Amino acid sequence: MIDFKKVNSVYFIGIGGIGVSAIARMFLLENKEVHGSDLSESEITEELQKLGAKITIGQGVELIPEGIDLIIYTVAIEKYAVDFLAQIKALAISSLSYPQALHEISNGKYTIAVAGTHGKTTTTAMIAKILIDAGLDPTVIVGSLLQGSTLDREKGRTFGTNFIAGKSKYLVVEADEYRRGFLNLTPSILVITVIDEDHLDYFKDLSDIQSAFKELIARMPLKGIIIANKENRNVVAVLEGLPQKILFFETPALEEFTLLFPGEHNRRNAAAALHVATELGIEREKVKIFLAAFQGTARRFEYKGKMKSGALVYDDYAHNPQKISALIQGVREKYPNKTLTVVFQPHLYSRTKDHLDAFAESLSVADHVILAPIFPAREKFDPSISSRMLAEKIRPLNENVRCLDTFEMITDDLEDSTSRDGVVVTVGAGDIYKVAELLLK
Repeated sequence: MIDFKKVNSVYFIGIGGIGVSAIARMFLLENKEVHGSDLSESEITEELQKLGAKITIGQGVELIPEGIDLIIYTVAIEKYAVDFLAQIKALAISSLSYPQALHEISNGKYTIAVAGTHGKTTTTAMIAKILIDAGLDPTVIVGSLLQGSTLDREKGRTFGTNFIAGKSKYLVVEADEYRRGFLNLTPSILVITVIDEDHLDYFKDLSDIQSAFKELIARMPLKGIIIANKENRNVVAVLEGLPQKILFFETPALEEFTLLFPGEHNRRNAAAALHVATELGIEREKVKIFLAAFQGTARRFEYKGKMKSGALVYDDYAHNPQKISALIQGVREKYPNKTLTVVFQPHLYSRTKDHLDAFAESLSVADHVILAPIFPAREKFDPSISSRMLAEKIRPLNENVRCLDTFEMITDDLEDSTSRDGVVVTVGAGDIYKVAELLLK
């Protein structure tokens, strides 16, 4: 166990990652010395530098300055930079993975963890919004940037952030299943949104994913509370014969919640958040008022602006078939009479290959589909899969599909082809959001 109060200088590897950067923010707010590295610059690294972090672009133990008390690293290097991890472990400096650091933060807290293969970021943010508005002053760690009226108590201003330093016993945290990272948490309340096949570069199959969730539940106290999606059979199967209190939620009617964001998935997320709030003693009607003002998180159906033609531009992080289907359903619900163009950047060669048919089916229901090259992220080039192969799968279902090689080509195409009654959504977990930015320049 590491006492973070005694740590004065921290080095973060993968500091631009949404999870790692949240803990970097925490140390910066505590006036600790923060150093770090990442393979590329981003809006997140730029913001951390403004807050005082010293960041280097690159990777290697030689970048770690003298006088560091603790190293915190992204779990990605456990698979994709094994030699580098061995060098870190050989140093005479304590080191923790991001999930291990979460364990240290959660120690002694009443932890409300939100898990699931999708929906967890928005649900975490909704719960955070409710607890903040209700005056429960939670600490919050979420996998995106909270938008709108969330108050930065340290700076006295509104902001977009993935970390909030609360002063109460409550910790609201997004619990990521990748590489079983969430097993470092011991939730008092656990929300399970959906369990589907994902991260098959690590998990063997659906059964393996479900086993990870069972392991997480086994870490909970017997008096713990599980709030789970009744409509997802993969979730229900995990919960058989458990001693903990289980509360199920399902898709509410359209009139049940007044939300700024459309879609059945967002109403389910709201229903899950409502269950958490009522278990904490917050009045149901107040919860609905708080949720009506919820302004979402970055890259979750985020409105970016209008093109010169008058077409609306949104951006979304959806990167698996289920998320894409939920996104498109939500857009159709909000804009039933507009033409929808989805600009999709597949994320990871392995994920594209594993879900090729499902991606084709989910994307085909848009009016137009534009595919960018696959964003490799942590993976090496795989010539056996490409966006053009995905296009060939889509074409029998929807002939309005095309592949373009650069963001500039995509932007030019959209400027020529999108009418004033159109909606363009850039979609994917990579850097496809840059197309939305180019469209609005």
